[in-house]
Amino acid sequence: MRIGVTCYPTVGGSGVVATELGLEMARRGHEVHFICYALPYRLGRVPPGVTFHEVTVPAYPLFQYPPYSLALASQMADAVRNHSIELLHVHYAIPHAISAYLAREILGGVPKLVVTLHGTDITVVGADPSFLPIVRLGIERADAVTAVSHSLARQTHELLGVTRAIDVIPNFVDANRCDADFAAAHRRRLSPDGAPLLVHASNFRPVKRIMDVLEVFRQVHAEVPSHLALVGDGPDRPAAEKFVRGTGIAHRVEFLGNVTPVEGVIGAGDLFLLPSGEESFGLAALEAMACGVPVITSDAGGLPELVANGDGGFAFPIGDTRAMAQQAIALLKDRGELDRQRHLARQRAIDKFSTGRVVDLYEALYQRLLAPRPALG
Repeated sequence: MRIGVTCYPTVGGSGVVATELGLEMARRGHEVHFICYALPYRLGRVPPGVTFHEVTVPAYPLFQYPPYSLALASQMADAVRNHSIELLHVHYAIPHAISAYLAREILGGVPKLVVTLHGTDITVVGADPSFLPIVRLGIERADAVTAVSHSLARQTHELLGVTRAIDVIPNFVDANRCDADFAAAHRRRLSPDGAPLLVHASNFRPVKRIMDVLEVFRQVHAEVPSHLALVGDGPDRPAAEKFVRGTGIAHRVEFLGNVTPVEGVIGAGDLFLLPSGEESFGLAALEAMACGVPVITSDAGGLPELVANGDGGFAFPIGDTRAMAQQAIALLKDRGELDRQRHLARQRAIDKFSTGRVVDLYEALYQRLLAPRPALG
């Protein structure tokens, strides 16, 4: 198969999943073309079977807001025409779904179009009245639509009024990316005294509830002296830094910013905290589980589909920092149970969300769309 992939090339979960999916499809012998405004950060050196097409937007004084979605549609059409791409798979609906739809219109109805919904493209931006009609059009006109959780599929129907069927294909993880020696090196630096290490990774937006992370850690540290490593950056970081200074725990908290590969820091932890107010799946939590780090999360959105209580993770009502902290304290005081949860976390990630298992679902979807239709009569 010849597949075109469009995603945001940044550190967000949708770009990570799109890139890893494209790379795995290339390893399976398919021809993959990434069509993005920059090289996806997880792509690294472009391997055999993969081609990168950069989308450029011409600068013109008339445009206050350069028309990226139109430039993307033109680049998609050009890539399809010149490389006989059979299927476009776009990740994150805005603006990729409508750009792909326009490209297909330019080309007279080809190639096939798959749209994968990842979360805020529906729950935040897509549901905004300014975008809702065009997002809905892009979704309704696709040949297939997938969502990363049943929760997100339901929200797409409810918030956007979408009536079409949506296939649920979860995010996935390659457990082989977890390097025990690399994680151990991070742990020696982040916890030089050998105390327990808690970890959080996000983009520090309000929906991630970074202040809840800090409040959980404050309660844990008061009973079990610990360290906290925070991976990522974003608008709530200044407030978080002010909080740790004001509560006297700054010497136990390290803000690491965006680090690569993230599995090194995540894998160094004893527990991973993700108390989000909304989470369509929770890829960071899955990455922690794959590295054998139990997770403590909220029960927001799709997290209960990832986290089964007592099976490598624990989910609590949004904002219940006391319950989250008490669970963390109980685990840190019982090393035998913590080790058991470590094993369960990794096993659940491998059994249910491994790259091979989930990419099989995408590959089957592609094959179904591209299969020749039987002749009538």
